[in-house]
Amino acid sequence: MTHAVLSVPRSALFLPASNARALAKARTLASDAVILDLEDAVAPEAKEAARAAAVEAVREGGFGARLLVVRTNGLDMPWAADDLAALSGAPPHAVLIPKVDDVATLERARAALGPGIPLWAMVETCRGVLSLGAMAEAAARVGLAALVAGTNDLAKEMRLPSPAAAEALRPLRVQMVVAARAAGLVVLDGVCNALDAPKRLAEDCADGRRMGFDGKTLIHPSQIAEANRAFGPSESELAWARRVIAAFADPEQARLGAIRLDGQMVERLHLEQAEHLLKRAER
Repeated sequence: MTHAVLSVPRSALFLPASNARALAKARTLASDAVILDLEDAVAPEAKEAARAAAVEAVREGGFGARLLVVRTNGLDMPWAADDLAALSGAPPHAVLIPKVDDVATLERARAALGPGIPLWAMVETCRGVLSLGAMAEAAARVGLAALVAGTNDLAKEMRLPSPAAAEALRPLRVQMVVAARAAGLVVLDGVCNALDAPKRLAEDCADGRRMGFDGKTLIHPSQIAEANRAFGPSESELAWARRVIAAFADPEQARLGAIRLDGQMVERLHLEQAEHLLKRAER
């Protein structure tokens, strides 16, 4: 899988690897990433068939510029070793490890996969949240490329009432963003369980964007468009970015550390933000 891919996805759609129709449809959807699931979405009796289907999908390709990720079973489950062994020979763009409690979990996954395949980590346990700092420090060594918020499992482990109130998980989600930024990782927000509530989805996406998440994990194709819109730069943001870049390009201001623009003080850190926004818009 050597073609260019989107390294910072706005939308990452979970699909059961056991569903052949879903795999075929995934090649046509507008999501930036597709996560073929071998874990929660697959019944125990279908695990081996799902693994074989995921490997075949990786080898066959056809996903265009989408990131193709496979979520394995948890490392404490009987299918995990075979999942990792199979994926090491047919590498997707990344392998998502569920229920990552600590650095040792990532080290075990890396040893089984071998070098080269980026790891994504699901942060969905209380121990995982407490280990975020250690995971950030070890990221380069173990080849960790992304953190994914597993809000459903985290809410369950915390014994929150269902549905979990957003404010209960917000401090933990912020910690994930901080850890990701400290290590230069992609960080994706948890799923929205409401399938027929577009307003709720829009609110969820807006909340994640405000908190600094790069994108959102999704459970249905109908959620893709909203995630792409919410986590992509808006027209007003792009207009601001262009004004900032133009202002610093002015010979009289090119060497200044801070300038006045639109009645606000703008520093070179804002120039970096502006350049990042325009780069993300090039899709």
